[in-house]
Amino acid sequence: MFKNSSMLITGGTGSFGKKFAETILKRYPNIKKLVIFSRDELKQYEMAQELSYKNKKNLRFLLGDVRDKDRLKLALEDIDYVIHAAALKQVPAAEYNPFEFIQTNIMGAYNLIQACLSTNVKKVIALSTDKAAAPINLYGATKLCSDKLFVSSNNIRGKRNISFSVVRYGNVMMSRGSVIPYFVQNKNKEYLNITDSRMTRFNITLQDGVDFVLYSLKNSIGGEIFVPKIPSYKITDLAKAVSPNSKHKIIGIREGEKIHEEMITKSDSLNTIENKNFFVILPTKLDQKKYLKKFNAKKVNKEFTYNSEENKEKLSILKLRKLINKK
Repeated sequence: MFKNSSMLITGGTGSFGKKFAETILKRYPNIKKLVIFSRDELKQYEMAQELSYKNKKNLRFLLGDVRDKDRLKLALEDIDYVIHAAALKQVPAAEYNPFEFIQTNIMGAYNLIQACLSTNVKKVIALSTDKAAAPINLYGATKLCSDKLFVSSNNIRGKRNISFSVVRYGNVMMSRGSVIPYFVQNKNKEYLNITDSRMTRFNITLQDGVDFVLYSLKNSIGGEIFVPKIPSYKITDLAKAVSPNSKHKIIGIREGEKIHEEMITKSDSLNTIENKNFFVILPTKLDQKKYLKKFNAKKVNKEFTYNSEENKEKLSILKLRKLINKK
């Protein structure tokens, strides 16, 4: 599928973008062009040093911001596939700087959609988050808006050979700004700060996230929100896995933070199908039959919900420790 094709990753210098680029260059050396689009020149320079020796011919770096539609349109010339990973993500920062998040996460998504529709892009996969399901914080709300924009864009593509889909998953293990690096950094201290002892979170490794996005890119029809079946953990178990001798200091949840995360709500269940490895949330107007056949799936039960507390697959302290030690 990717032989002699071109691909662009927005926010390509982030944790996901780096792993995605590494994977693409390793698995698909015949890809025509892989473009890393981001606004941080230092991160681009550092990433170029890490990756360029592996494949100098088809790796490109473009400075730009998703807030700039003209720059996006220019960057998308001769691009076949787009992975949209650019976003502002820190929950407390969103509560304090709401319009900045709106400009990047919502208007940036709109700009990308418009730029894709005006070029020859074939497929777009937008990365979402569990915080977009029944959001209580501004970050989650902006990502829900973004999801809706990408899904609904399939209604305005006309005769263009393009589709838009979304991938939604939970916390990425060891990603920048996440709780695991914080615990690791403080593991030798007497206390580890924990917001709430009841807290649970979904967990996915960077490589598993990349693999799932690649699967979704290859198999999407358009309009889907793909949700992988992934494990979850208790925050107290995570703390014990990182630092078994540290005591826990409960400091209270941060503004806009949930006790448990959710990826599929009860309201979504009416339009959700599942197979062995993932769920797919479909737009209400779509004929579900072709999606059921395509993904060898079945409809979920009414009132179904997929959240980190009730998730049947839980990571034990031992499993968490093994995963962390691999990094």
